[in-house]
Amino acid sequence: MMSIMPTRKPSARAAAKDATHERIVAVAARAIRRSGYDGTGVADIMKEAGLTHGAFYAHFSSREAMLAEAAGKACAESAAAAAGVAARVPSDMALATMLSAYLSREHMERAELGCPLAALGSETSRQAGEVRRVATRHIKEMIDLVARQLPDWGQPSAHERALVTVATMVGALMLARAVDDPTLSDGLREAALKHLTPTSP
Repeated sequence: MMSIMPTRKPSARAAAKDATHERIVAVAARAIRRSGYDGTGVADIMKEAGLTHGAFYAHFSSREAMLAEAAGKACAESAAAAAGVAARVPSDMALATMLSAYLSREHMERAELGCPLAALGSETSRQAGEVRRVATRHIKEMIDLVARQLPDWGQPSAHERALVTVATMVGALMLARAVDDPTLSDGLREAALKHLTPTSP
């Protein structure tokens, strides 16, 4: 007679550890966008998460492992937000709506909750391979999302336009945040938006 082993449910302790891990990653995902990779220290993250520094190694093998997970969460949040914007409007308005949200003043002023590409782009090339792989995957996802909003989706022309669109929107936002002249900052965002937004035939 064959006996069936009961399915083990996760213990309360394991569930609590998972929840704590997610809390650390969420804090780190905001921190890297706010302060950059180099400005994000383990001690500060653990303190903000309400934990001791010593508890870090129960969750991550290294600082780089934490940064990679944090980057992954930041990218996932950004991708979900962009896809959500596109899904809420008619398909012929999706790209214009996405661009307007991305290049908005609100997005510019809330780096810790926004696109990690614009917040971390200049630092990413100096990070560990696992962090760069996360960023690369997100860039490809953003390019694909933009291309899918174009009438010639599936053609090389759509992919090329999506490459230019993503590069321009990210670059414009980075520069808009970098300058200390509000008029120039607004001009960078508005010019990029005007240039990228599809016009009616």
